[in-house]
Amino acid sequence: MVDVAGKASTHRIAVASGRIEMLPATLALVQAGTVKKGDVLGIARIAGIQAAKKTSDLIPLCHPLALTRVAVDFELLPATGERSAAVTCTTRVETVGPTGVEMEALTALNVALLTIYDMCKAADRGMTITAVRLLEKHGGKSGSFVQS
Repeated sequence: MVDVAGKASTHRIAVASGRIEMLPATLALVQAGTVKKGDVLGIARIAGIQAAKKTSDLIPLCHPLALTRVAVDFELLPATGERSAAVTCTTRVETVGPTGVEMEALTALNVALLTIYDMCKAADRGMTITAVRLLEKHGGKSGSFVQS
């Protein structure tokens, strides 16, 4: 692991985003809350929060962090023209410490999207997870990064 003992503790924020594309009928099941496994978005939110907290157990060389905030939000997007129906997910993770939370935001995002896949796969095995990216990062010596 990288030695962060000499780094100043600052307020660190990371925001990540991605989407899972699916059939319109699958999105309708998610929206209606009639997926057989239960409340898809509620369970995916909890899974994402748990994943952020467990990032150092999953990604080698990540520091265990005391997170001060983890938010996992979803937006349902109906199919339009050439675009598939989709659920977008945005995660925001914060801490006060000597290292950033980008990996926690990305891990939360991916696990939330994988949870949606797992819960909906009986209805739609052709779902695609896409557009996974870090949107922004703030805090620390390197300052801010905002995806344009």
